[in-house]
Amino acid sequence: MWHLLSILFMAVIYGLSSRSDAGGIPLVAPWDKVAHATAYFVLGYLLARATKRPNLAWVISAWFGALDEVHQAFVPGREAGLDDWWADLFGSLLGSRVGSWQHQRISRRRQLRRRHLNQARA
Repeated sequence: MWHLLSILFMAVIYGLSSRSDAGGIPLVAPWDKVAHATAYFVLGYLLARATKRPNLAWVISAWFGALDEVHQAFVPGREAGLDDWWADLFGSLLGSRVGSWQHQRISRRRQLRRRHLNQARA
């Protein structure tokens, strides 16, 4: 499920970055960077839950963000920016760490629950 959500969210990002009007809402600094960081936080989170490896999730997000910025350079009315990519990196780093932390937390709960049920049966 997490893999599918990750791919769908990547498609949404790509689709929005393909539009010259970016959804019709012009964002000015610093809100454009907040939007980048938020979108890539979600992507990093989804990828961390899918891969169960936060570093891999961050690398995939970083590369996708870089490719998306290059892609935007060829979209009329859009421009690529290193500062946008930095916001992508920051958001995906936080998202991948939160996703990994939550996965570990849920896994520990399941292990404790299983252990408790096994002890109750014995």
